Amino acid sequence: MAKDQAQSQDPFLCNYQPSELKIASEFFNTWLPFLTKDLCKNCTLSLSDRIRSIHPESNNVGEILNYDLKSTKISDNHDDNCDKSSTCESCLIETPSPRMSWADMAQEDEFGDEEFESKIDSSPSSVVTTTKSSSEKSTLSREQREYIRFRNVRSKKDFIGFERIKGTLVNIVEGLELHYNIFSAAEQRRIVSLVASLQEMGRKGQLKDRTYSAPQKWMRGKGRQTIQFGCCYNYAKDKYGNPPGILNDLSVIDPMPDLFKVMIRRLVRWHVLPPTCVPDSCIVNIYEEGDCIPPHIDNHDFVRPFCTVSFLSECDILFGSNLKIVGAGEFAGSIPISLPVGSVLVLNGNGADVAKHCVPAVPTKRISITFRRMDVSKRPSGYIEEPDLQGIQPLAYESGQQAIQPPINEVDKERRSNGPEVSKERRSNGSVANYQLKRQTDRRGTRIDSPGSAMRGGRFSEPRGWTQRPTNRWTKSPANGRMSSE
Repeated sequence: MAKDQAQSQDPFLCNYQPSELKIASEFFNTWLPFLTKDLCKNCTLSLSDRIRSIHPESNNVGEILNYDLKSTKISDNHDDNCDKSSTCESCLIETPSPRMSWADMAQEDEFGDEEFESKIDSSPSSVVTTTKSSSEKSTLSREQREYIRFRNVRSKKDFIGFERIKGTLVNIVEGLELHYNIFSAAEQRRIVSLVASLQEMGRKGQLKDRTYSAPQKWMRGKGRQTIQFGCCYNYAKDKYGNPPGILNDLSVIDPMPDLFKVMIRRLVRWHVLPPTCVPDSCIVNIYEEGDCIPPHIDNHDFVRPFCTVSFLSECDILFGSNLKIVGAGEFAGSIPISLPVGSVLVLNGNGADVAKHCVPAVPTKRISITFRRMDVSKRPSGYIEEPDLQGIQPLAYESGQQAIQPPINEVDKERRSNGPEVSKERRSNGSVANYQLKRQTDRRGTRIDSPGSAMRGGRFSEPRGWTQRPTNRWTKSPANGRMSSE
């Protein structure tokens, strides 16, 4: 409705498709901090309103702007410097500068700062402003940059996929979460580079006995290389008679690399994993073309939730209570979910314990890092917790002293107006008889009538359910009965 109104108000917009308007709106939104640099407050707001009118449903257009205005000292009399009958060429505002846009932040490697966080004075008063060199550090403090990046994380938490379990229809993917924008492109390159170095060390025998494993590739799908840290997990009974599970021997495994611990702190600080389940071990899977992971449920030597971070290439992960092997590296599952590059998939609830999951043969090279926490009773003898992984506090949903409420999207508004009845119905053990699905409209204006209506050829649809961060990470985000993937 809002889209139609916007197009009817400006004939120019009628020449473009809604998808084109959305792309244009997001593009200008990304560059908004740059476009509004040195403009007065009124002109900045006018430009923001004009960008918002291109595609009103992209309702986060003003979020970075609002945050930026709050973090920049602009006096009320700046309006006097602007000739409202002309452009802003005569604006004489002296602003701190240059401010970093979200596009720049998405390419920034913050790991160096985080690794040496205790040595950095990142208070706003210590920030040095510059006016000419665009290559110098942004005037935003590291906390401010981290906060803006944190607010731009997208999350998908309303996966739906029903299968009949012991005569009852159950949402077997309940508990899955997919998070995007956690690691920048630069950070991903740094992580991949480290994995390549570790892989080379493993090939040269420079890692401990059970850290690196490279089975001989004797058929398609076999031969995936693994690197384990923190503990050694036996996938099957080994030649020494050790059963499947966590091996009770720390001498054969290397400790967690520092960069991986920085990743863990990011995952906890940004509310991807709870502070009560900080990972203490990880496994790196290195896939060459054709490699796969067969159907399985992760051993309960590891507590829930756990997560997997994807690198280099996108691939599908299949979920189902009865996954079948079709051929070498080929599996049949009822619920495929696409894992974009840099995304973090969290497994919990039914998604971790009821549904099996597998990764079919990948079309190109891929790396995944799975972070898990060992059950205390299963930890190897002599295990000592990593000191720098203790006491991690999730990032507060505020900036400085003033709390900033996240934007409320249309789905949140609808849920609040409907009250708690829908949530109560959805929690009733997955039965369709207790699950009343209401007709709703998603963010792109598509009518959703039933869980199956969002299916496209047996796959989850594109990420129409992405939402900005809620005020409470541990309150389940609106599910709305939609089935979508990313």
